[in-house]
Amino acid sequence: MNTAPHILLINPNSSRATSDMMHAIARKTATGRMAVAVATASRNPPMIVNGAQLEAAADQVIEIGVGHDADCRGIVVSAFGDPGLAALRQRVAVPVVGICEASMIEASRDGRRFGVATTTPDLAEAIAGRARDLGLAHLYSGIRCTPGDPIAVAGDEKLLERSLAEAVRECIELDGAEAVIIGGGPLGQAAEQLQPMFETPIIAPIPCAMERVLCLVPVSAEVAC
Repeated sequence: MNTAPHILLINPNSSRATSDMMHAIARKTATGRMAVAVATASRNPPMIVNGAQLEAAADQVIEIGVGHDADCRGIVVSAFGDPGLAALRQRVAVPVVGICEASMIEASRDGRRFGVATTTPDLAEAIAGRARDLGLAHLYSGIRCTPGDPIAVAGDEKLLERSLAEAVRECIELDGAEAVIIGGGPLGQAAEQLQPMFETPIIAPIPCAMERVLCLVPVSAEVAC
């Protein structure tokens, strides 16, 4: 049990290895400001790869979030597509941020056109829907996906980096994106690796969400934005 003020990062996937990776990224972002706890869904697949799985994941995200302890100061939903985000916000009294939402807001800053590079083509409709929900459809240049099975690609670090780099290039060169989001919580480490490879801003969703939720935490929690 956590006994200090913290941000709760919810992994809607059931992979504990993914939780550990995302937790490490979130903790690095929050260093010196607030502790970070992580919770992993148990009833969902190890990686969400289609709209039906994304929709089904919402129930446990809400369940985990509603069960947060009294020292939780904010929640991050760490799956691209933000399952359960809107409903959870209505059920808890702390700020709740989704990694898709936060990264799209950051990517579109100053009116930039932005694209998404990811491994999951079957989530293209859901991702475009998030841009519409946020009023950013006019800035969304579209999605570019890695070829092959998403789970197999995500499980091969070198293939993942190489394939995502090509998807990023397509977003920039073919779609005119002025910023590119690496679309997925399980892709968090790859997002960090890709950032130095491009002059165009490469947006990592987990740090974006952490910065956003930390700035929404009440001033009394002594978090500096």
